[in-house]
Amino acid sequence: MRAYDEGQGPPIVMVHPGLSDGRRCGKVAAILSGRYRVLRLDRRQYRLDRGAPVQVEQEVEDVLALIRSVGKPVVLYGHSSGGVVALEALVASPSSFAGAVIFEPSAVIGPPLSGEGGEVLQRARAAMASGKPGKALTIFMRDTVGLPDWQAWLGGAITALIPHYRRLVPRQLDDLEAMDRLGVRLDAYAAIEVPTVLLGGERSPANLAERLDAVQRVMPRAERVVLSGCDHGADLKKPAEVARVIRELAEKVIVD
Repeated sequence: MRAYDEGQGPPIVMVHPGLSDGRRCGKVAAILSGRYRVLRLDRRQYRLDRGAPVQVEQEVEDVLALIRSVGKPVVLYGHSSGGVVALEALVASPSSFAGAVIFEPSAVIGPPLSGEGGEVLQRARAAMASGKPGKALTIFMRDTVGLPDWQAWLGGAITALIPHYRRLVPRQLDDLEAMDRLGVRLDAYAAIEVPTVLLGGERSPANLAERLDAVQRVMPRAERVVLSGCDHGADLKKPAEVARVIRELAEKVIVD
């Protein structure tokens, strides 16, 4: 288990989204670290030194190990597939958390994220096997995330040009498979009593809003917040808005 640790004060643990590492949440963490101790998990799934693909349950173990090292309940932030890891951690050990902010979790709510029979994953892995990581990511972004063709193509093309991100594409495909292996977990999320904010972006792809809707329906005590003018990358484009939501929850639920 590895994490970035910065700031002092009440603890906040952050679980980053896909195609990234613990540095992804850096902008939000920098804003919060003046008042809080912020720990950014470097997810095992995306570590370049890991061996076999990692399952969600293993990443939950890492989250809980990090919290045990803190020694007190934390506010948890999870984004996209990291949001699913965060939800599973809330189910596994609710007493470990004072509150949670979940940003558009890539939760399975019906058919697999990779399509019936995993055909999206099969096409993306075939592209990787052909030495085309940009094409593999384009397939993922278009057919799983739901981005328009041009955005998916642009994202794939840019990623293929940057060595660090190019190396993460196979990890993204492993992460997609891990989400599908976990399957539909809405019944488990219905038991979450931890104060939770379900966060979405006004301009995010429709399927992400649908997944957030499904989680909200089974978590009637959770609060829904939509960031005006933001999309799934709000943590990078408007980090102050994401930090504000986390801070407002922390001020309500953390007792110094």
